[in-house]
Amino acid sequence: MRAVTRPLDQPVDLNDVAGPDGSLFVRDGVGLAARGVSAVVESGDIARFLAAIETDDAVCAPGTGPVALGVKPFDPNGSWSLVVPRVVVGKGPDGQQWITRFDGADDDISAPPPPQPRVSTFTIEPGVSEATYLAAVTAARDAVRAGRITKAVIARDVFVRSSQPIDVHATLLRLRASFGSSYRYSIDGFIGASPELLVARSGDVVRSHPLAGTAPRVGDPVVDARLAEALVASTKNQIEHRIVIEMVHDTLLPWCSYLDWEPEPSIVQVANVAHLGTLVEGRLSSPPPHVLDLVNALCPTPALGGYPRDEALRLIAEVEHVDRGPYGGAVGWVDAQGNGTWAVAIRCARLSPDRHTARLYAGGGIVADSDPLAELAETQAKMQAMLSALIRA
Repeated sequence: MRAVTRPLDQPVDLNDVAGPDGSLFVRDGVGLAARGVSAVVESGDIARFLAAIETDDAVCAPGTGPVALGVKPFDPNGSWSLVVPRVVVGKGPDGQQWITRFDGADDDISAPPPPQPRVSTFTIEPGVSEATYLAAVTAARDAVRAGRITKAVIARDVFVRSSQPIDVHATLLRLRASFGSSYRYSIDGFIGASPELLVARSGDVVRSHPLAGTAPRVGDPVVDARLAEALVASTKNQIEHRIVIEMVHDTLLPWCSYLDWEPEPSIVQVANVAHLGTLVEGRLSSPPPHVLDLVNALCPTPALGGYPRDEALRLIAEVEHVDRGPYGGAVGWVDAQGNGTWAVAIRCARLSPDRHTARLYAGGGIVADSDPLAELAETQAKMQAMLSALIRA
């Protein structure tokens, strides 16, 4: 296999390159869009596979040359694979654009026709029942109070059924309008807009931006400011956040010559909720680890699993009764040099093969002071990101 990368002078919209059937991973216009499939490779083999591809790269930046995109499942023991596309278009943070073609692929990257208005009817059905979810939250809270764990994340799911196939391209454009500062993604029927960076490696620089602790937003600046202040002042949310930050820091530190974090969490606002977030950044020791080594070490974080991880995952398996699949895992890309950017797979939907059904997920961190009904309301607020994008598709 041969990959040829060249600068791209014509302006392109990555959403249009991906269209309804391609792959997309982008935030604030920076990222990758792809079409076609050259190969599907198991995650454990992807580093060797990409390194073996003959490369002609006139750009030489993270994300150029051979790349693959994929979704890691929540289950740390689950197998997973990545897609090596036929054509990849990228945009860097400096505005540089490029195109990589594999084996001379001549796939057209022109914009597809704009999404057309359509009349669809929708139904929303629970996956796990509210009673089951509330019982699971109570069980997790009691386990924390008993000292068995420090935190567990309990999730639930809903199904959105549409009379017409869900238009992926239109859904992604709506997510861009409301969640452009999130990592928007579409890979093999898994779509979403995640505000949370799991890990990014660019050369010897490593970054992570964990989020934990959530408050709703209502759209009124005064009310939202008050809710944000309450979030910062919340002992429950600060504890939940600190657990995540310390795990991310302690996991990355052995690979780093230095690693630092913000002294206090900041408010990260998206359209429908606000989170506590802390940027973690450092320099990797030489030779730097492959980004997938970092992904595997961090995923699932306490923000989606719990702490201690093994005990929390056992509790989740006992009480949650949700097949999480990719939810709570990671989604992103990797290149032949081991660079990549991976977001936590949240604010998402899994589409059925016929695209008539979308399965949505949301969860929350449970600690000693958690209230089951308040946690249920939090999951409802989190699901609004995808619901508002889907129900007009």
